[in-house]
Parts: sequence; C-alpha cells; structure tokens
Amino acid sequence: MCFCISVISLMVVIMGILAEEETAICELLGSPELPLLSKSGDIFIGGAFSVHSQMAASSLSLSDAPDPLICTRVNFREFRFAQTMIFAIEEINNSSSLLPNISIGYKIFDSCGSTLPSTRAAMGLINGQERTFGNTCSGHSTVHAIVGTSESSSTIVLSQIAGVFQIPVISHFSTCACLSNRKEHPSFFRTIPSDYYQSRALAQLVKYFGWTWVGAVRSDNDYGNNGMATFIEAATKEGVCVEYSEAIARTASKEQVERVVRVISRGSAKVLVAFLAQNEIDILLEEALSQNLTGLQWVGSESWITAHHLATMKYSGILYGSIGFAIKKAKIVGLQDFLLQVHPSQDPQNHILKEFWEETFGCSFQSSLQETKQCSGSERLRDIKNPFTDVSELRISNNVYKAVYAVAHAMHSMLKCGENNEAVNASCTLKSILQPKEVRDVNFSLKSGEKVYFDERGDPAATYQLVNWQRNPAGDIVFVVVGSYDASLQSGKEFTMNGLNITWVTESFERPVSVCSESCPPGFRQAMIKGKPICCFTCINCAVGEISNSTKCSPCPLEYWSNEDHNKCVPKVLEFLSYEETMGTLLTAFSLFGAGLTLVVSFVFFWFRHTPLVKASNSELSFLLLFSLTLCFLCSLTFIGRPTDWSCMLRHVAFGITFALCISCILTKTITVVIAFKARTPVNTVPQCLASYQRMGVVGGTFLQVLVCVVWLALAPPFPHKNTMYAAERIILECNLGSSIGFWVVLGYIGLLAVLCLILAFLARKLPDNFNEAKFITFSMLIFSAVWVTFIPAYVSSPGKFTVAVEIFAILASSFGLLFCIFAPKCYILLLNTILSKNK
Repeated sequence: MCFCISVISLMVVIMGILAEEETAICELLGSPELPLLSKSGDIFIGGAFSVHSQMAASSLSLSDAPDPLICTRVNFREFRFAQTMIFAIEEINNSSSLLPNISIGYKIFDSCGSTLPSTRAAMGLINGQERTFGNTCSGHSTVHAIVGTSESSSTIVLSQIAGVFQIPVISHFSTCACLSNRKEHPSFFRTIPSDYYQSRALAQLVKYFGWTWVGAVRSDNDYGNNGMATFIEAATKEGVCVEYSEAIARTASKEQVERVVRVISRGSAKVLVAFLAQNEIDILLEEALSQNLTGLQWVGSESWITAHHLATMKYSGILYGSIGFAIKKAKIVGLQDFLLQVHPSQDPQNHILKEFWEETFGCSFQSSLQETKQCSGSERLRDIKNPFTDVSELRISNNVYKAVYAVAHAMHSMLKCGENNEAVNASCTLKSILQPKEVRDVNFSLKSGEKVYFDERGDPAATYQLVNWQRNPAGDIVFVVVGSYDASLQSGKEFTMNGLNITWVTESFERPVSVCSESCPPGFRQAMIKGKPICCFTCINCAVGEISNSTKCSPCPLEYWSNEDHNKCVPKVLEFLSYEETMGTLLTAFSLFGAGLTLVVSFVFFWFRHTPLVKASNSELSFLLLFSLTLCFLCSLTFIGRPTDWSCMLRHVAFGITFALCISCILTKTITVVIAFKARTPVNTVPQCLASYQRMGVVGGTFLQVLVCVVWLALAPPFPHKNTMYAAERIILECNLGSSIGFWVVLGYIGLLAVLCLILAFLARKLPDNFNEAKFITFSMLIFSAVWVTFIPAYVSSPGKFTVAVEIFAILASSFGLLFCIFAPKCYILLLNTILSKNK
C-alpha cells in the first residue's frame, strides 16, 4: 500500500512539473494565441504565413519573464498568400462537386518568418481539448491539415510538431531538400519542387553559359544552407568552381552584411549565384546600393527571381539582366476581384485587416495620432499597386491554391464513408482524421488543366521556367521566360532554351565571361595550380602525337599523328624506300648499271668465245655465271617501292635463288679447276667427265635453295607490314619475313656455299702461275664474305627504310665484287690482246 501511495505521489509531482513547464513556454510564446483570420466550418484547414516580416526586439533578463513575441511590418505578398487560401476555400464551399454539403473553415496564424513564432503558430493550430493536459495554451478545435509556411526553417518546426499528431502539412514555398526525408517528416507535402532539383538546375545553367568561376551567397538558414550545399556539389561535378560562399542571416548585424558585400565586390568572379530568401535579398541589396556593387551577373533562386518589389528603378542598376529559375506562372480566375474586396469592414474586430489597411494607405484608424492621416475606409485597393494587388505573376499564390485543393480532394476521398459510395454527410467529418496517406494519393486537375499529385516523398513534379529580367518598350523591367527545366526528362535533356535573346547585366547581347583561367589554346592542356581550385590552371604544351580539347591531351589513334597545332590528328607519313627519293634513285641506277655492265661482259665473252682464254675459263659456266650476276643486279630492284604481297615474296625468293645460282656456278668452277689440275687420268678424258658434273653441281646447288624457298613460302611467306613501333611519328612500310628462320636459312645456305668456295679456292691458290682462276675466285669470295658478314649487324641495327637500303647495298656490292674480281682481268686481257693485234 505504501508503494502505491509513493507511485501516485510521484505522478502528481511529474504532472505538476509538466504543467509549470508548459505554462512557462506559453508565457514565452505569448499564449493564448488567436488566429489572425478564421472562419468556422465542418472541417478546418489551418494556415501559417509570414504575414509580418519582422519581430520587435525584447529585453531578456534573468529575473523577469520574457516579453511576448510581437511581430511587426505587414508583408503584403504573404498576406496575399493568406487571402488566396481563403479564396480557394470559399470557392470549394461554393462548389457542388467537391465536398458537397460540407463547409470548410479555416484558422490562419502568423509565423512571422521565424522558428519561434512558427512554434507558437503550430501550437495554436493543433491545440484542441482532447490533446492538452489542461486549460493552459488551449485553443479552439483542431485542424485537419495545415497549409504553410513560406520558410523552410519554419516549416521544419511546423512539420515536426504536426507530425507527432499525423496532421498533414502542405507547404507552398518551402523548398529545402531535407523536407523530403519521410523518416523525419512523414506527414509533410509541398506544391513547390524540392531544391534538390533547383540546385542542380542552377549548376547546369551556369555550366551551359560557360561560367566556371562563380561567387555564391545564401540565406543562413535551412533553405539557403541546404540549397547552396547541393548547388556546390552539383556544380563541382559540372566542372564549376565557387570562389566564395557567404551567408547572410535575417538578424545579421550591419557589419556582417558589409563584410559580405566587400567579399563579393573584391572577388574576381563576374557571376553571383544568390540562394536567398526575400528578407535576406532585401538586406543584401540595401548594402549593395551603399557600396555601389554593380557589374555582376546575378543568378537567382525561385524565392526572389520573380519578386516585383525588386524589379524597380532602385535596384535596376544591380539586378538588371538577372536570370534564374522560377515556378511556372498561372492565372487564378476571380482572385484579383477577391483581393480588391478585402476591407476592414469585413471583420471590424480583426486587427490584421486594420493593420494591413493602415500600412497600405499610410493612414491610421486612431484619431489621436497627429502625424498620420486618419483612415476613412473609403480608400480603394484598386488604386494601389503593391505586391498584394499585383496578380501578374501568380506563381507561389498558385501553389497555395493547389495546396488547399489537395486537402479538399483528400477529404473528399476520405469522407466517402460507406462501402456503397453513399453521399457525404456531416457525421463523417467529426469522426474522421485526415491521414497523410489520403493526401499522398490525391491526383486531380485544376480548372486551368494543371495536374496536381505527389510522389512517394511528398514532392510534386519538378518543373521550372528560366526567367530573365528584361525591359519592355515602356522601360519597365519584366520577367521573360527564356527556357525551362523538367526533371522528369532523360538525363542531359532536362534543361532547354527556347531560342529567345537573353539580356545580360551589360545591357547587351554579349554574354559575361566568368572564369578563373582562360581556356587553353589548341595544342595545350590544363595543369592544376597547387592550392587552387580545379578551375584555376596553367596551360602546358601537349606532347607530340597528342591533341587537346583545351582541357586535356589525348593521344591520336595508332595510324594517326598530331598536326603542328596539336588540334587535329592527321594520317601518319608512310615511309618506304621509293624510286622517287634520292637514295632509291641512286640504288636503282647502280642496279641497272651493274646489270648493263654484266651484259657488256657477256657480249665480250661471246665475241671472243673461240679464244683460248675463254675456252680455258670454262665458257659454259662463265656464261651461266654472268647470267646469274645479271639476275643478282636486277633482283635488288624488287626491294625498292611500296611493299605488296607479291613484292615481299618475290624479293627474298629472287635474292636467295639468284645468289644460290651464282655461288653454285663459282663453286662448280672452283671444283673443276681443282679436279683438272689434280686429276691423274689423261688430260683428254677429264673434260668429258667434268661436263656432266658441272651441270649437276649447278643444278643441285640451286635446287636445294629453291626447295628451301618453296617450304618458306608455303609455311610462312613474307607479307607487307606497317611498323608503328620503331617511330611514333611515322609508319614504316616493310616486308615482314613471316618466318625469320626461313630467311636466315636462305642466307645461311648462300653463306655455306661461299665458305666452301673460299676454302677450295684457297687450297688451289698455288696452281701454275699461268692460270690465275683460283686466285681470282679467292679474291671474289673474300670480298663477298666480307660484304655479307658486315651486312648482318648493319641489317639488324638499321631503322626503317635503311634496312632495305643496307640489303640492296650488300647485294650490289657483292655482285660488283664477283663481277670485277672474276671477269675484269679476263676482259682486260681479251681487249688488250685485240688492241695489240690491230697495232701490229
């Protein structure tokens, strides 16, 4: 029993503490709070608008209770939002198709553009007898849904409080992407797109116009901080750098605002992205006027880019040519007449109507005030042009209109109580609480044809109009739509321009340039500067073989090379030994000269074929040797010219076979000489034995080479090849051997024949002096061997077409060596003998 008494006592103490805390909070907030505008009905829609834009300063003391919050200075634009809500409710009440037989009431509170008054408004909106501990802070009946507020920070507070009771909150102007978090804001919806899309749209906008170096200023609240953070993230991905990012709070001191403007004026960026709410833009512009801040291209957010009170001569020198994204403009039929009918006589006890009237006409209803004229009530709103009466740019007001209709459609769907879809009756209203799910499921069209629906995050479709500040013929600033943004389109196609001319801050059609570093010229690439953003760079020459697109260098394809300016890839120069170039012409001339000289020697031998010298030289082998030498000279021509499949196969095969035939002839001649002088048989029988042997030797020696060449061509024939590895700037057209083994076997076989010939000729060097054939063969083989031994390292190390030139030189040098060493002495004797005979 004692335990039960203790528990009851503890609960009483806790309830007392809670009651005291609640009373203290209510005193701070200025409770009890009555709505600014209200009307009874079967169901209630709450509203929270910043009808006042300033709060009166109050003194804080540790000994005294704080003064109640007092909001001052009527915000005409926000008051229009509140009246638009009332207009939509009245329109629905007069409708026979939407919520028939159900009247909608409203309670509209002042959020004063700050979080603390927003908390007071939230408590006033949701406070009902069934949801309070006691009579303190008790308001009237609860609301079914809330429309508001205009500031993201205030809406966060309102959404968190209302979310506890699952009361849907539909904002018309709060764009912070943080509000799309369904875990923290499960009952929040809005009729304006999230800044998640607007920030990315702004990043694409500055990138589209080539502004890679921008300044940034933001509101120091949830709207500005979250929006700017998303913009900077998206801009960085687009290659845009932010020189500075400054914040301005509504309560910032003059010194703080002055510092921000100085930072902007001293910056090198010519484009300023202003993610500011209207209160902050007003503060910034006043200081900008004081410091004569001009010449900047302003890029604005939806909060102020279509604000008419800024499009005046006062700010035209600063903001003219501004560009930014705005909500789509709409027309609300009947709204202007409704606004012009607002009058204090509609509710004489309502202080906000009187305050609005006094600030609009600069008068007072209190006769005791001598400084201002007294309001007569006969003043006409039709004669006034201010943000309240101006309905030419109904963008945010249309969002209020859509929010009210979204609640009405959700209630309409919910209040169909019977399963048989019976008519709506008032008894359903008093028992039903509107759930967030009912609001999320709405999908309807307004009278204008505009569709209204919410996605799973409570956001509408993200569409914007790109607005540019221009002058009309009368000289007034107007908002001209020059493009659009639709986030539902495919990536890369969201942002489009409509082709209209854009007016820039310079009042010309020349687009401002805002870059940290100028684009690199062709042939250069960007190089980062240590400690600087990526948009600040120096330009460095591209390497050979690379071209640039002003940001980086990229190599040309394998068969292409960069031009002199490094801005275009051109086909690489094809290099091969051609007949047209000097080297090719000289080699061709030497080849033809050698072949011609060999024919001359053949003619001489043929002319003196009956002489003892020619007969002793074995005329048959001599003529065959001269024929093979002619082919050796001519085969070098196959190495000159553009390589083809046939020329590649012909050059190596012709080289191998002709030289094999030539050396076989010399080898057979050497063997014949040795046998003729070493034979023990009678001299008359030796030539008969050697004749057939000579033919067999020449045919046999040549046949083996032909066999090797046939196998080579059958298994891995040579083929033309584009060599891009040796020289980067050119392509070397050459003949790939196909099989290196085949080539070296052919060359090795010729070398083997030459070595055998050299050895036999050396052994026969001491034959009788009147027969010098063996000595001549020895000298020719020494020259031949020396040429080809030298050829091997030169062939391996020579680049490109010089490889072919080395091979041709070896062919010509060895051929000339054989021709001169073997036949020159004989021709000399024959011709000298003829000359001497004639002289006798």
